[in-house]
Amino acid sequence: MLDLVAVREGSPVSAALALALRTAQHAEKLGFTRYWVAEHHNMESIASSATAVLVGYIAGGTQRIRVGSGGIMLPNHAPLVVAEAFGTLAELYPGRIDLGLGRAPGTDPLTMRALRRNRVETEEDFPREVAELQALLGDPIAGQRVVANPGAGTHVPIWLLGSSLFSAQLAAERGLPYAFASHFAPRMMMQAIDLYRSLFRPSKVLAKPYVAIGVPLVAAETDAQAHHLASSVQQRVLGILTGDRKPLQPPIENFMSLIDGRARAAIGDFLEMAVIGGQATVRQEFQRLQNLTAADEFILVCDVYDPELRLRSLDIAAAAWRG
Repeated sequence: MLDLVAVREGSPVSAALALALRTAQHAEKLGFTRYWVAEHHNMESIASSATAVLVGYIAGGTQRIRVGSGGIMLPNHAPLVVAEAFGTLAELYPGRIDLGLGRAPGTDPLTMRALRRNRVETEEDFPREVAELQALLGDPIAGQRVVANPGAGTHVPIWLLGSSLFSAQLAAERGLPYAFASHFAPRMMMQAIDLYRSLFRPSKVLAKPYVAIGVPLVAAETDAQAHHLASSVQQRVLGILTGDRKPLQPPIENFMSLIDGRARAAIGDFLEMAVIGGQATVRQEFQRLQNLTAADEFILVCDVYDPELRLRSLDIAAAAWRG
């Protein structure tokens, strides 16, 4: 599961953080493989800006599930800082920490400059910084003058994340697992997956390609109820598209019929990979996506306004997955 730690209308940030832990604990009981949080900044509707802190909070409140970033936006951070943070997490929670890396800023240009100060990032920097981070988390070599302590020797698993072809190609060249951000940018998904698989070179960490895809999920007792609950996500997407980023809103009856055709089409494109429905529909849609992508993992993104119905959505999805 990927959690953006959405702040809900009428609830404080502290409630969003508490719900993230509660949801992770629930996902662990249901048998989910991993629970990731994403780095975003300067957004009143999302509380995941201090991503490494959240990873530690969630790992500390769970027992077995892998916890990590989906992802850390590497251009915002020096590789040594990331290595030390995630190396510390790996020492605290051995064998349970993932480090997903992205190359987008995860914010607006003004905030990006506030994060990076005077640093100007180029396309060539990301591959170099990924390699630097791999070295810092690997075994130190003789004469190495800069060592991440903690970090060195932890071999925290690195994933590359992306919504275009750049990270797909880099993940293939480095023999790293690849996660495609189809939960918000599905347009190039199949092209990126095909490129990754065709160019993949086996590495010390991975013998063959390993693909995860983002899947927005809203599951409920019936298809009709699920579509009603999904209006919260649809409102958020409309806010992203129009620059009106509000906290997660309560569902609205027949929301899509209340907006114009262009907005409906844009939301539909954004949520093309969404799985919305009751258990039978969710099972059918999961199978369709699996047939289409042959993905090794689905990364579910479930933002239901009511916390209890969010947990119930995960129950239904788990039951559908088991068949």
